[in-house]
Amino acid sequence: MLPHRAPEELRCWALAALGAADSGKSPRLSPVAGDASARRYFRLHLDGASYVAVEAPPATEKNAAFIQVAALLSARGVKVPAVYHADLEHGYLLLEDLGDRLLLPVLRPASVDHYYRRAMELLVTMAGPPCVTSGLENYDRTLLSEELGRFPRWFVRGLLGYEPDGAEQRLLDAVSSRLIDSALEQPRVLVHRDFHSRNLMLTADDELAVIDFQDAVAGPITYDLVSLLRDCYIQWPAAQVDQWARDYHGLLVSRDLLAATDEATFMRWFDLMGLQRHVKVLGTFARLYLRDGKSSYLDDLPLVIHYVSEIVEKYAGEEAVFADFGSWFSGALSPLIAQQDWSRKQ
Repeated sequence: MLPHRAPEELRCWALAALGAADSGKSPRLSPVAGDASARRYFRLHLDGASYVAVEAPPATEKNAAFIQVAALLSARGVKVPAVYHADLEHGYLLLEDLGDRLLLPVLRPASVDHYYRRAMELLVTMAGPPCVTSGLENYDRTLLSEELGRFPRWFVRGLLGYEPDGAEQRLLDAVSSRLIDSALEQPRVLVHRDFHSRNLMLTADDELAVIDFQDAVAGPITYDLVSLLRDCYIQWPAAQVDQWARDYHGLLVSRDLLAATDEATFMRWFDLMGLQRHVKVLGTFARLYLRDGKSSYLDDLPLVIHYVSEIVEKYAGEEAVFADFGSWFSGALSPLIAQQDWSRKQ
């Protein structure tokens, strides 16, 4: 990863972009909480207005995609931070300041239904007309395979130190193939890929806004729903999650976005999409720790493992590949997981 540019360069660029470079004013940049990427965020106050200046290294960050998807979502009526100025060569962005109210801290058992139903309405708006994905990258077999490949590389081998033998690798390949087939069966819509409580914000007027959308693709209709309902950072009762998912199916049908798909098929898609996502996340969170030194994600692994086990157990009696995967996971990996510090913290 390329070294970060000094924030002073970002500050000077932002002031120039706002026409204040020669005004004699020298407002400071104050850090804003970041995310899992190499992007850094800073708040800039000028003449009574507040902006967010972003340093996003062009070698690693999808800045052009961020601008493209921001325009696409805004055109569909989704609240996203406005892009005021951009310097793609240096990786600088100047954005609307939406505040600091992430959805995650305000979620409570008494409030979550209200917010999740608003978020599901937002998902329908994001999905837009069927098959309209405006040139986005396809969430195809290659990309799905790459994501699932993070699990054996980073979680199994890298974090747990376990080397699968030939038969075990064939089992992992069979599970991946089954999950990818399920994903590719689904109608394709705009998929955020991380539509969860840390990427949803409440604005000053309580509008629900979406951030961190530069990885959006054209992909399976259940993906963002499972990101929301089986959030890697907060857990809700399984029966409640199931009912939300069924209600979302009904919402899609009522908006003519899923008229030909029955509820049982949709729920299987939803469950197996969640399994794909959470197997991927095990690898991704392990990679964030091992490669990028971001240890905080280790604390979220137990909940992700719970989601994996929940769905594998649910379908073990229906498909042998899931029964075999569950047996292998509990026999080979669970004892190693139990030895990890992040597992014992729970």
